[in-house]
Amino acid sequence: MNNSKYEFNVISNDERNMNYWDMFATWFGANANNGTWFIGGVIAACGLYGGIEAMLIGGMIAYIFLSLMGYVGYKTGATTTVLSRGSFGIRGSVVPTVINLTLFLGWTAVNTFIAATSLAFIFHSLFHWPLFGQPGGNFGLIVGILVMSVLHILSIIAGQRSVQLVERIGVILVIIFVILETYVVFKNVSLADIAHYVIPKAQQMPLGIAIDTIAASSLGWVMGSADFTRFTGKKGTSITAPYIGALAGLLSFGMIGICTTLSVALTSGAYNPNNSDPSIIANKLGLGFIAMLVIVLTSMTANAVNIQAGASALNNMNHKLSLNKSLVIITLLSMVLTFVPVISGSFLESFISFLDYTGMLLGPIIAIMVVDYFILNKSNYNQVALSDENGKLWYQGGFNVIAIVSLVLGVLIYLGLKSLDFIKDFTGATFITMAIVAVIYYVASKLFNK
Repeated sequence: MNNSKYEFNVISNDERNMNYWDMFATWFGANANNGTWFIGGVIAACGLYGGIEAMLIGGMIAYIFLSLMGYVGYKTGATTTVLSRGSFGIRGSVVPTVINLTLFLGWTAVNTFIAATSLAFIFHSLFHWPLFGQPGGNFGLIVGILVMSVLHILSIIAGQRSVQLVERIGVILVIIFVILETYVVFKNVSLADIAHYVIPKAQQMPLGIAIDTIAASSLGWVMGSADFTRFTGKKGTSITAPYIGALAGLLSFGMIGICTTLSVALTSGAYNPNNSDPSIIANKLGLGFIAMLVIVLTSMTANAVNIQAGASALNNMNHKLSLNKSLVIITLLSMVLTFVPVISGSFLESFISFLDYTGMLLGPIIAIMVVDYFILNKSNYNQVALSDENGKLWYQGGFNVIAIVSLVLGVLIYLGLKSLDFIKDFTGATFITMAIVAVIYYVASKLFNK
């Protein structure tokens, strides 16, 4: 090593202990959770077929990038935020790192809030505490948030092996829960009823917006991909297990979200997008304590990925922090963020705003990173080059201005495309923006970074 203050540790062969099942379970568990269920409920505004189409298009394309960055993690042994030094510069990597940090804090808060809502239902049944939205209903929700934060910290303290155990057990319980949920839904309404249900025109969602919604949530995992694939010693595991696991989790829980939201609309006679919340749906369908407890567990499996990826981002910003301290800090920060919907009074509005934020930033960042590794600078992605203050990846004072400008242009292009009716109705802005940014970054790099 070169004794740089930007030194980092790579995962050695001895530490690469994640097998195919572990990797699949990690990424299936990352998506087979309340957040994906909620997203399914949100895009239910496209109807059954429109929702399925959006999930297939958005998920299948987004997880190609999950596999690509998973491969890079396997090859280099570095985290995703460290890898961003290659494209944004050793200092400039702070830009995607900060975005990454807020992203995973946000997703941790989303899953924690939904799990806390489930706990609030349990507290209501046991102690008759008011539910969220009722007078005095904030108390049970706040206690639920605190309980979930404590569970996250306990899981972290127990170490990596405990996280793997939670993922393995969680995946089995999630599969059982999906089967139970499917049975309850289709006992009350038929698939034909759900397929033919027409969303009120004022509440319908265009296909392009639904694709962008799926893309925003799915691309978020790409920014944590290498953090886990660096723990496997097999190339095939790093490429295929994340793709298959994440897509299976998205389709299973996304479908549950669509079907349950539409089934509640059918049985109640009114479509309400706020019924996307898994805890509310489980309560309305009479699934009881077991369902609520599984919702809590799925939050823990998803947040195991979120918290670890967030901690990696924090480590890239402050190298003096140990990983365990970073994990605790991320957990506490996400707990604070979880109170935003409590203050605003609307979880749905907070969630949609969060997805808009992630969607316009993630696509350009990922496009830049993929082009840089696979086309421009692959040979420089090693432990020395990624921390060398005198090397090629130092660019201009530690910043690659071309990458930063490409990111800014990408955000502007995304916002411009998103306002076009054709984009909103058919394609979405995310993947088109990524393609344009990839070309801009490649051409500009060839012209100016010689």
